Amino acid sequence: MVRGPIRRWRGYGKPQRAELYFRWSLYLMAFFTLPISLLASAGSAGQPGSETVLRVALVLTLASVLVTLRAYRTSLDHYLKRPTDHRRWLIVNTVLTVSGSWALLMLGPSSGGAANPHGPPFTAVIAAALAGSAVGPLSVGLPLSWVWAAGPGLLLLTTPALLLAGVDPATTAGWLVGAIIGTLVLSASCRSFAWLTAVVWELDGARETQSRLAVAEERLRFSRDLHDVMGRNLTTIALKSELAVQLARRGRPEAAEQMAEVQKIAQESQREVREVIRGYRTADLHAEAIGARAVLRSADVACEIDLGEHADELPPPVQSVFGWVIREATTNVLRHSEAGRCLIRLRREDGRAVLELENDGVPAVPLPSQGGGTGLRGLRERLAAHDGELTVPPAAAGTFRMLATVPLPGQPDRPDQAGRTGQAGRTGQAARAT
Repeated sequence: MVRGPIRRWRGYGKPQRAELYFRWSLYLMAFFTLPISLLASAGSAGQPGSETVLRVALVLTLASVLVTLRAYRTSLDHYLKRPTDHRRWLIVNTVLTVSGSWALLMLGPSSGGAANPHGPPFTAVIAAALAGSAVGPLSVGLPLSWVWAAGPGLLLLTTPALLLAGVDPATTAGWLVGAIIGTLVLSASCRSFAWLTAVVWELDGARETQSRLAVAEERLRFSRDLHDVMGRNLTTIALKSELAVQLARRGRPEAAEQMAEVQKIAQESQREVREVIRGYRTADLHAEAIGARAVLRSADVACEIDLGEHADELPPPVQSVFGWVIREATTNVLRHSEAGRCLIRLRREDGRAVLELENDGVPAVPLPSQGGGTGLRGLRERLAAHDGELTVPPAAAGTFRMLATVPLPGQPDRPDQAGRTGQAGRTGQAARAT
């Protein structure tokens, strides 16, 4: 019975967990009328004719709790801009609490009993609690300009019942002031919970938008580079081809020269396009590490990067493929986890360069990346071209760990060299820790 809810909780992301916490904080406020009614009823037990009133108060309190729970739920959904029927439940809750307060005050005694004959009746305390239970959902489901008038308005609707029940005006005024202060505090608390829930979802949406903008910006850069390379050359080819056609129609020998130039420009364009694509498909290790740290920091992820002291000594193809691994890993952290910490470490081990990446915040449900997604499949193909491999070893719960290894031909690590490399790595880690 316990493992199911715990498994579902671990499968939630941070926005879902935050909403669940704030939502149940609102739900618990619906139950505060129950202990107040029980305490007020216990203090007035034994008064003549109070048995019937106590039963009515208990029934009204239980009904108010159930209806208020539904009103809180629909009001919060409305605040988060989700389809709901919150108005109907707000009306039902308000009518129930106001009519219940009037019924209690009309049925109850006109004083506080033998212990406090000049005080308000216990039904006034329960009536204030019932009115307060309606204020919470109203403060969430109504526009902000109406929120501050909701609590005092409900209490003013209940005040005539106190006077008709025989409570003196001074006691009624004191009850009204205290109840208004309490309902204003409750209203501010409920509105704050709803606002924080909305802020959490907005931040999550902004994070997703940031990832999409980064991809769109890279596409724009690539298209801009292609336009700069191909625009002028294609225009020149079109003009020279048109000139060659005119010369050929006139039987001029210069047409062949123009077509030769067109062929030369086309070959030059092919070479330039290959250079653009080669530059696009090549990732610099240090540049990708710096970019990953900046992007992750902007997403409030603490990023620790340790490339060691000999990263520049790696062959350029190895540096390039490791740069691609860092780029893809950063994308996975942003899109497929709720990470708060990320580690990127480069070391040498048994004649191989090993890039280790680890992050927390992984939900309990299986992630697409762990199931061999297209991103990791592409990295495996890149690493396989250099006789390398990509592995996802087991890690602690909520943690994702990935190892990319590439052999270093002609550069085997000797035991003493491995010791120096490990010491250098620890020194670099201390210098680069964030």
